[in-house]
Amino acid sequence: MSSGEPSWELYGTFLAVMREGSLSGASRALALAQPTVRRRIEALEEALGVVLFTRATNGLVPTDAAIGTLPHAEAMASSAHALVRTLSGPADSVRGTVRITASEIIGTEVLPRLLAPLLATHAQLQLELAVTNRAEDLLRRDADVAIRMVAPTQAALIARRAATIPVGLYASEAYVAVRGVPRKVAELRDHALVGQDTGRTTIDALAALGIATTRRDYAVRTESDVAQLAAVRAGLGIGVCQVPLATGLVRVLPKVTVPLDAWVVMHEDLRTQRRVRTVFDHLVGALAAYARPPERARRSEESA
Repeated sequence: MSSGEPSWELYGTFLAVMREGSLSGASRALALAQPTVRRRIEALEEALGVVLFTRATNGLVPTDAAIGTLPHAEAMASSAHALVRTLSGPADSVRGTVRITASEIIGTEVLPRLLAPLLATHAQLQLELAVTNRAEDLLRRDADVAIRMVAPTQAALIARRAATIPVGLYASEAYVAVRGVPRKVAELRDHALVGQDTGRTTIDALAALGIATTRRDYAVRTESDVAQLAAVRAGLGIGVCQVPLATGLVRVLPKVTVPLDAWVVMHEDLRTQRRVRTVFDHLVGALAAYARPPERARRSEESA
């Protein structure tokens, strides 16, 4: 290894190549010429004294050294981005950047409406949204605030259970007009179902209701929760939907409800940053209101 420590730009280029899978992809992502990307990778290999990539017909193949280097490069990137966010505004003001991470459904269908009043009140607040079903590492500062559907276990995190969101089975009006509505759980076998492709969330949920299914029982299969909801709305079959999102859909088997807890989480080190705490507190209250059904809908559910 050379005596000098590799610069961050070399690790950043390495990270782009790992994420994009090729020099050309990294070149586009970084807005750099491809020869520049190649030189940076070669410089990093020389500085570390290892080979990071081998060439193959399908592009670059990361070596064991590259795979071992990746989590460290990701941690460096997270720290660099967190530093920029920390310095984006004074700690005692609601000004600057806060990064929020949430699942696909929450991030696309729920968060925008919840955040609108927050930004209307705090015009100097800027938000970054990381919409992914992968749990971002708050200890590594991949994000400042997270909305999670399972309780965190790390001791260094502050977590509040903001709401318990009811989830039910739904179909579109067009679907039930043609196929009807199942009156019993067992009748779901005679209907088109929407669920996951390789995951087991939907399969396990139906199994808990006494219906054993396999992936072949689903007319539409996709790992994307957003695509599943779109398929249900388009009339392709019966699928799960959070009750507050079901406007325009028909509830199937109204007594079948699965509770989904929503937690708002942040790192304890961020509690003194007023902008982060403001976002945290706002999301706790907004999620609680989102999950609370209107009085008329609640009475309808209880009498069903």
